[in-house]
Amino acid sequence: MNDNKSQMKEMSLIDHLAELRNRLIWCFIYILIIFIICFYFADNLFSFLAKPLVELMDTENGQGFIYTALQEAFFTELKIAFFFALFFAFPLISIQIWKFIAPGLYKNEKFAFLPFLIATPILFFLGASMVYYIISPIAWKFFLSYQNMNTSGIPIRLEAKMGEYLNLMMRFIFAFGMAFQLPVVITLMAKAGLVNYENLKKFRKYAIVIAFLAAAFLTPPDPFSQISLALPIIILYEISIFLAKMISKNKKE
Repeated sequence: MNDNKSQMKEMSLIDHLAELRNRLIWCFIYILIIFIICFYFADNLFSFLAKPLVELMDTENGQGFIYTALQEAFFTELKIAFFFALFFAFPLISIQIWKFIAPGLYKNEKFAFLPFLIATPILFFLGASMVYYIISPIAWKFFLSYQNMNTSGIPIRLEAKMGEYLNLMMRFIFAFGMAFQLPVVITLMAKAGLVNYENLKKFRKYAIVIAFLAAAFLTPPDPFSQISLALPIIILYEISIFLAKMISKNKKE
């Protein structure tokens, strides 16, 4: 009898692993297909990412991007394709995650978890949009202000490398996108009972310090970029405290 029970449990585990494998295969297929499409349009995608800087460049006098290694342009386009493939595939990957975990959830748990799954890509998109349309144009303008300065009579002009610019832009987008996930993470922790409103409120002063430390680590070493990331993190932390308070109030009721 015990052997039959253990066999049933083993079969159940195997079924779960097979289901997980199938979901992972679908995620890989999504990423691969979108990667191929993005690689075909990698030139256009790089132009899109470079637009905030190109608009500030003196393109009429030949200022633009360069690459100094033979393979740099090719690998830059591979990075662009992979970056956008992950970005565009995330909603599809979220559906596969939902299909895997939903059968094991109660109805009320589904209603509790689904909003967070929807909010994650939306918040990441908001963070990325803030970088692209607001933060990066101001930051690039600050860095370009060092052009045309004379050192022993020698003019200075930016000749940006493709790979270095892409790494900086991706780092910027990733930092802001992840920072905007703070309400999702803290609210989930509050629902699970790992944190509560009172503890978050007491931790506020440490959170402010951590926000500035994270901004100093994740952004370029200029005050504007660091403050531009730290302030949204602090605001999002305050929103998280409010959400945790609402969750605590609902639990008491």
